[in-house]
Amino acid sequence: MTKKQRALEVIERLKKEYPKTNCTLDYDQAWKLLVSVRLAAQCTDARVNVVVEDLYQKFPTVNALADASADEIEEIVRPCGLGKSKAKDIHACMNMLRDEFDGKVPDSMEKLLSLPGVGRKSANLILGDVFGKPAIVTDTHCIRLVNRIGLVDNIKEPGKVEKELWKLIPQEEGNDFCHRLVDHGRAVCTARTTPYCEKCCLKDICKSAKTYMK
Repeated sequence: MTKKQRALEVIERLKKEYPKTNCTLDYDQAWKLLVSVRLAAQCTDARVNVVVEDLYQKFPTVNALADASADEIEEIVRPCGLGKSKAKDIHACMNMLRDEFDGKVPDSMEKLLSLPGVGRKSANLILGDVFGKPAIVTDTHCIRLVNRIGLVDNIKEPGKVEKELWKLIPQEEGNDFCHRLVDHGRAVCTARTTPYCEKCCLKDICKSAKTYMK
């Protein structure tokens, strides 16, 4: 089985296993997803979803967050960890949205990467979830699973993983594929425990299954 064949089979099996999938960060406006994805670094999505409720209650718009001080933002987002750097980035990002993009989140990779605190992973999430554009989000679940499954060979750098996956994953499948990797990574192919290969829908085509099932 080639990597391309394996990738297409993985896509179809994960579709059946997780027919309904989406981003686990709560948001109803694009700029809120920008804020949440920055807060999610080294923090659970569940905690971020709780913290942003207080943040948006006090600062309900792009302009309100831009006008707030980084210290005011940090006081609220501290439970997400790395509060000072995250608050600084969020404050600068909202100012840039207000001053350079008329308060609207841009819809191109180049412009998204110009925003403070936004890397390719965050930009791809925005492009895929908000604008419906082709996207591959190489978060920790994605990187762990595609290495275990054998879609990439011991590549851990997000940018390189993304590049390799684009050779295998049809453009229209990329965004949901990555969301399903998160679903599978949380439920079955876990990081902090031995993966539950015996109940995995991919065990017969996964390169690592035999190793874990010994």
